[in-house]
This record gives sequence, C-alpha cells and structure tokens, in this order.
Amino acid sequence: MHKIIKKVLETMENKGYEAYLVGGYVRDQLLGIESFDIDICTNAIPKELIKILPKYTNINLGGISFKIKEYNFDVTTYREELKYENRKPVKYNYINNLVQDLKRRDFTVNTICMNKKEEVIDLLNGIEDLNNLTIKMVGNPQDKLKEDPLRIMRAIRFATTLNFKIDDELLKYLKKYHQDILTLSKTRIKEELDKIFMSDNVLYGLNLMEDIGINKVLGIKYSNVIPVKNTLGIYAQLGIDYDLAFTKIEKETIKILKRILKEKEINNFTLYEYGLYNNKLAGAILGINQKEIDLKYKKLIIHNKKDIAIKAQDIINIMGLNNQNKINNIYLELEKLLLSDKIVNKKNVLIKYVIDNKARWNK
Repeated sequence: MHKIIKKVLETMENKGYEAYLVGGYVRDQLLGIESFDIDICTNAIPKELIKILPKYTNINLGGISFKIKEYNFDVTTYREELKYENRKPVKYNYINNLVQDLKRRDFTVNTICMNKKEEVIDLLNGIEDLNNLTIKMVGNPQDKLKEDPLRIMRAIRFATTLNFKIDDELLKYLKKYHQDILTLSKTRIKEELDKIFMSDNVLYGLNLMEDIGINKVLGIKYSNVIPVKNTLGIYAQLGIDYDLAFTKIEKETIKILKRILKEKEINNFTLYEYGLYNNKLAGAILGINQKEIDLKYKKLIIHNKKDIAIKAQDIINIMGLNNQNKINNIYLELEKLLLSDKIVNKKNVLIKYVIDNKARWNK
C-alpha cells in the first residue's frame, strides 16, 4: 500500500472513524494488478468528511472525491439504499454498519476490504469467489439486476477484464433480463463496451455477450476480432446496428478504419488518404509491422495536396479557366501518378504533363 493511501486512512482513523479500502483496488491488489482508483468506505458522514479532509470538497453521492498525485479517491459513507429510480438510489440512509454497506454492492469480489495495516477483511466470502475466478452477485441476482440494469454490463466487463467465469445463478438472470440494458443511456452502454473492448480478452467478452443475448439486442455481429489498445479499432471490426453515443470524429475514424481493413494492406494511397495514425491502427489489426508503416509513410513523395509542386494558380493559367471541379480532378490524377511513382514531383515536369493533357481535360 502506498504511503499516500495509508495517510488518508490514518487521518480518518485519528479522528475516531472507521476507514477501509474496498472494491476494485483491494481486488486488484490481491490479483497482483496495479490500480490507482481508491475507494474508501467509512462511518463518517459527508459533512464530517469535509472537516476531516478540508482540502477536498468535491461532494458526490454519499461522500467526497479527490485526487492526490496519481491516485483518484472516492470516500463514501456506509449506507443502505432504500429506493431506486432510473438506476439511481433516490432514497437511502447513512448507517454505522460495514456489513450492511457491503451488502448493497454488486459482486462479492468487490466487497473485500483492507485496513491501513493491509489486513484483509472478507465479510461476504469474496476471497472464495476470487480464488475460484468467479463473478458472483451479492444477494439475490434477480433483485440486484432489476434494481440497476447496468450491473448486467458490469458483470460481463469484470468477467472479461479479469478472465473470470460468471456464477451459474447470476448467468441465468443475466440471460433473463438482458434486454433491460436498453433502459440505460447510450452513453453508459458505450462506456461499458469500451472497457470490455480495451481488454486483451475482448473475444471472450464478445462471446459472453453473444451467449447472454446482448449482441442480438445491440445488433453486434463479428467473426474473429484482433485485440488492439484502441476501442475504435475494435468497433471497426464489428457490425453494430445499435446507435451508440459515438462522436462525429469517432464515427469518421471507424469508417476510415473499415475502408483500410477492406483493402487488407497499407499502401501509398491509404497512407496519403487517411494519415499515419489511422493506418498504424489498421496495421495493428492486419498484423503489419508498425515500423514498416512508419518507414513507408516517411518515404511518401507527397503527404498532402500542399506537397504537390504545382499550384492551383498554375493549373488555372495553363487551362485558361477557373473551374474548381476540373482543378480537383487534375489534382486527383496528379496524386495517383505521384503516389504510383509514375511521375516526379517537380514543377516543370507537372506543368508539362498538364499542358500535354490540356485538350483531354478541356473536353
């Protein structure tokens, strides 16, 4: 445990309150995974937390959040949630009972706690499920999934990223209630998909989604998928009918990647048209060496239209007209010739070519 984390726990305990690490950080520590998202549960209520940690006043639901160096802290008060609306607890009570607080959480592997001495406190048998590599719901799966359908996607996400199986009882209800994910916002669905798709285990996640019925709901189709550390690279390998919350730039990038993947190669034309970044991402999917792509891009005679030795005004002077469509067509032809190494990029050579073909283009 880093001294920064220990210091926060000690500060709270020195004021007379309980303070335990809980959730993903503890789980990941036990699995040997580095984590910088720190969840702390406590019996101190939010107004007391602000006094204990006066520099950190970013109040969230039932607690405060702050950042110290690379660590993102969320400190929440023990509570029991009494009523949900649109997957958000709208009625809850602060309590002074760690066990009851843990029971409101989603999966047993996320209920394991740790104190400042790095002693593990396992009140809901999370260690057993961790050792068995199993994602199991805390309490009744049916109630928990109806309470918050996001847990459907979270179960798949944790199973994928941790390479765990899903408990049989939970899996039964995931299949029963899978369509409830459509009550979630498109943004929340995409956020969970992004986390699933960032995993090297993405194909396992997609197969889980297929088995549960998620792919049918979202219209996801796939065959083989190559893991890449960029979610857009995964989306480009899928067919998706559901309108996810993509930005305009994300949509355009996915279209470009699909075009390059359809070519099944990185060549002068794809490099010139779509740029180095998109080609390297597509190359990672196609299994093409990244250094080879860098070298090929570096060797391009032209990288954009501005690199062409002849300018628009030169073409206008030669052609004796100012027709934008014709000028664009001439540039397109010159680009193809230059990228195919059929002509050299020298002004006098390009001017001669335009003059020689003036009659053809003036028809």
